[in-house]
Amino acid sequence: MPRTRRPAALGALAVTAAIALSACGSGATESSTSDALKVGVFFPGSVSDTGFMQSGFLGYQRLEQAGGVELSYVEQVEASDYEQALVRFASQNDLVVSLGGQTDADVRKVAPQFPEVRFVEIGGPADAAPLPNLAYYDPQQAEAEFLSGAVSAMSAPSGAVGFVGGVELPAIVNAATAYGNGARFAKPDATVLPPQYVGDFNDPAKAKQAASATFGAGADVLGQIVNLGKQGMQQAAQEGGKAMVGGPIPGDCADGRYVGYVHTDIGKEIEYAVSAVQGGTWKAEQVRFGLTSPNGGTDFVLCSQDPAVVATLQKAEADLASGAVRPY
Repeated sequence: MPRTRRPAALGALAVTAAIALSACGSGATESSTSDALKVGVFFPGSVSDTGFMQSGFLGYQRLEQAGGVELSYVEQVEASDYEQALVRFASQNDLVVSLGGQTDADVRKVAPQFPEVRFVEIGGPADAAPLPNLAYYDPQQAEAEFLSGAVSAMSAPSGAVGFVGGVELPAIVNAATAYGNGARFAKPDATVLPPQYVGDFNDPAKAKQAASATFGAGADVLGQIVNLGKQGMQQAAQEGGKAMVGGPIPGDCADGRYVGYVHTDIGKEIEYAVSAVQGGTWKAEQVRFGLTSPNGGTDFVLCSQDPAVVATLQKAEADLASGAVRPY
């Protein structure tokens, strides 16, 4: 008889009103007596953020539809509660997947406490040393942002572009650098304004303020990694008659505010982790995804049909894939 796994209730966390967690479960396809792999996925942000977390959640949903795994997840966790949430998940699952480099310190603290549980951190430091039971999966967002920068520069009438990031984590800083490099790859004389970090991936007001300031400084097109903050950037682009790059989930090119969309499939990495554990190939190692990896996971949806823009994007993709250029 199919069993529905209850969500990670995080009972110890729910004791205080200050902790606002949204925990959800998904239907498992194995009986309660089966040896189905138990997987807990930790989304510190919202799974409907149109960004990194939702991209990961799409992979979670694919696993849910495929069946054969007992799944649970939690979303929108305060930073002060990361450790407790991870402990709760580790006590209930065989595999714990944590999304975002902002969880790194807590994952590295909790993993050694549960040596029989496998942990995977997606989007953590690319140079972090894996622990015996902790692997790092790197979506190499910098590769996607290199493409974003190239398209931005080709789409900017003045050749001036900028970048708005959320939390100033190493991966986000590298992505901002890659964005600038991509712009100069496309146009060596491009003007790349200093990146703006708003300190939050999900604050539309702060993202709008940063975008408006960068547009005001001369940028015609902006790249971004801000998740829900995109809402504010969209408003700034609309009000200023400017443009931006969307993603990591592609949207509608009919929206004139977008010159294209980065497509970074974070869910693919969750699926990879589950498959590796089930297949007995899981290792505590750094695993890379993207254009320079056979694991894939990076693409760009271009809205322009301008032959020059199309050709530049194709060259940027080819040169990255071959190693002829590096994103940062």
